[in-house]
Amino acid sequence: MAQQPFISIPLDIPDVRVLKTEITKAGELILTVESTLTSTTCRRCGRTLTEGHGHDEARLLRHLPILGRPVYLRIKPKRFRCPFCDDHPTTTQHLDWYDLKALHTKAYERQLIVLLINSTLTDVAAKEDVTYDALLGVLDRWIGHPVRWETLPAFTTLGIDEIALTKGHRNFVAVVSARTSTGEVHLLAVLPDRRKATVAAFLASIPLARQAQIDTVCTDMWEGYVRAAQEVLAHATLVVDRFHVAQHYRDGVDALRKQELRRLREELPEAQRDDLKHTLWPFRKRPEDLSELEEERLERLLGHSPALRRAYRLREELTRIFDTARSKADGLRRLAFWRQRVARSGLTCFDAFLKLFDRWGDLIGNYFVHRQSSGFVEGLNTKLKVLKRRCYGLTHVGRLFQRLTLDLDGYRHFSPWRTAQASVHGNS
Repeated sequence: MAQQPFISIPLDIPDVRVLKTEITKAGELILTVESTLTSTTCRRCGRTLTEGHGHDEARLLRHLPILGRPVYLRIKPKRFRCPFCDDHPTTTQHLDWYDLKALHTKAYERQLIVLLINSTLTDVAAKEDVTYDALLGVLDRWIGHPVRWETLPAFTTLGIDEIALTKGHRNFVAVVSARTSTGEVHLLAVLPDRRKATVAAFLASIPLARQAQIDTVCTDMWEGYVRAAQEVLAHATLVVDRFHVAQHYRDGVDALRKQELRRLREELPEAQRDDLKHTLWPFRKRPEDLSELEEERLERLLGHSPALRRAYRLREELTRIFDTARSKADGLRRLAFWRQRVARSGLTCFDAFLKLFDRWGDLIGNYFVHRQSSGFVEGLNTKLKVLKRRCYGLTHVGRLFQRLTLDLDGYRHFSPWRTAQASVHGNS
């Protein structure tokens, strides 16, 4: 039989030496190791201990696989006796590369965390042959809840929005996030409800130095968010999100489109009813995004309904105001003129939006100051919806925070390739 080739690779674990290697019948590689450290700290008095007192029971810790083989490290932790305390207690030596309650080395736990990104606990448990509860323990050790403020970069923009835990129900949770000056988005909290008291309590828990840096808070037209932000972050500019505003005025025009389609299907000759087909997306898209075919379909639709043409033009005029206004004063002035044109048009499809504007106009106008929106919060909400579909039944807010944080920041913080690149760039 040909001799098996061998290679030597570093174990990359500090303060140990390998005493023995063996391969089990199942193909697992077991490395028996011992500590090279000759002291520890007394668990009671905190002094350095050097008087050995045997070993603790052997521990078997799963480590990173090698060439496809599962790898385990077997170690008998050293024990030391304290000559300083009255009853001379013993202390078991603990090494930095594993946690006392863990079944795996920290290096292998880090790999499990990376595997959990955009995946499920059940899937990773099956692939890696680890237990579901063990993965929950890994999550708790590596993903803090609540947020660890000391690990976050500086940010000036805060976003608040909500999402329902289960579709069709009103069991809303509030999602609070932050955006840095470089555009990075960080999850700050998933709150159990969207009441003002709950949101205000979280905002007040933000360290004062962080609060002082926040200059913009983006939210929708939910009273609880607005009042909480005004109460705790009174110095910040509060912006009612442009995309929530757009949803309201576009919904009114879309309702008119449906109404006109019903009328036209009854009134138009059968030969002309084909002009109404495939017009939904041409009508909803921005004019500059339309293809030539879509432009033709839209024009045929608007040709049958002068009221819908007026509404379409007013909708696009309002969008251009949000796109091009140079300041808050300019934006509000142009919105006032737009409102006059709506009044002259005789249309009622903008009535609901105008009522909202009467109430929230000043905060809507704040968008024109720095053109901040909570689009980054909507992006988080999309991730959260995907997470809920992937991890069906996940409704615990603490777990939602952990899993969303992992999906959002996991590769950035835990991927060995990302951290290796960051180290190279940092040393260059």
